[in-house]
Amino acid sequence: MPDITHFDLNTICMDFINDPYPMLAALRRESPVHYNSDGSIFLTRYQDCLAVYRSHDMLSDKTEYFGAKFGQCPLFNHHTNSLIFNDPPYHTVVRKLISGAFTPRKLREMEQLIHRIVDQLLDSIAEKDEIDMVADFGMILPTEIISFMLGIPDEYRKKLRSYSISILGALDPVVSEQGMQAGNQAVSEFSNVLNDLINHRRANPDGARQGEVLESLIFGEHEGRVLTQEELIQNCIFILNAGHETTTSLVSNSVGLFLKNPAQHRLLIENPDLITTAVEECLRVESPLQIGNRQARADIDLEDHRIRKGTYIHTSIAGANRDPAAFEAPDTFNITRRRNKHIAFITGIHVCLGATLARMEGRIALSKIFRRFPKIAANGKAARLPLARFRGFTHMPVKLHS
Repeated sequence: MPDITHFDLNTICMDFINDPYPMLAALRRESPVHYNSDGSIFLTRYQDCLAVYRSHDMLSDKTEYFGAKFGQCPLFNHHTNSLIFNDPPYHTVVRKLISGAFTPRKLREMEQLIHRIVDQLLDSIAEKDEIDMVADFGMILPTEIISFMLGIPDEYRKKLRSYSISILGALDPVVSEQGMQAGNQAVSEFSNVLNDLINHRRANPDGARQGEVLESLIFGEHEGRVLTQEELIQNCIFILNAGHETTTSLVSNSVGLFLKNPAQHRLLIENPDLITTAVEECLRVESPLQIGNRQARADIDLEDHRIRKGTYIHTSIAGANRDPAAFEAPDTFNITRRRNKHIAFITGIHVCLGATLARMEGRIALSKIFRRFPKIAANGKAARLPLARFRGFTHMPVKLHS
């Protein structure tokens, strides 16, 4: 049984990243409101995380925290201007402006696009026997989708995942100087690209292709308010970050789960209509986003614990989604699971704006992969993404025709 005595989220290593679940279970039992050395707390119970996400006494604004962590730099500018790290009323207005890019009509266009992209990707690997599920499929899928959404030219597409990982990696509890430099460079480079794309689309509004949302972001209004150029740039980066690494990880995490659970793999092959509940179970068992954050605006009580105003809170989505108080047999991967109220997409006012799109991507991609390659199998050891906040793979070798 893991020893929680010296657990500190600020000093975790690859052992925890590779398999956090035993430690999270121990924390849930013995120290569900766990204090780190810097005074922040780590929550691992489902109801506690739910209470934090639904509370009006929680702040998402991280200006003070990010100022201390980053200083004045591109990373600070991005993370304090994007949707996710802001509170009402600013958050409400910007969310409504961005939501114009995710209307039912836009999503129907995206569905057609996703089917076409997935089919093309599977055609490109069909003749191969061995591939890397991350590099040859998982990374390319969101790259193509987001490139269409934002009108990104081909020459920049190969850089999108490195931009996303570098910017998101800076949100980990501890970041190296090299990691900070990579994050700042990624924000600066991608901001310049987006500035040119936005200016071009503003001058040529009729040139948008099917599935592109940039025009909606530029010209969308809410009560006479439009997004400024800086808000457009930083929230386009946010769309990249929210949709790229998480989609890559959703696909690779899901394939990994089925390869480790052959009975569930066979069940899906025999019952393809289970794809909807299967995607939800993949999201629960291996959530791409593992840790969320809030700051207490006022004192808040969580069962027998009082969290004081100003406390920085880490919510363990991974821990909550395997809480036996919320899920029967929580460590069992069961694609027939019903009432699967996981919080992989958060909840409350900050519920993921792209959740419907992400689910669509997962259903289309996984159903087509397993229908096209029903005998897909592991072909060596996979390597985990070395981040605590996000769970995915850097490599996953598979055989398509075992």
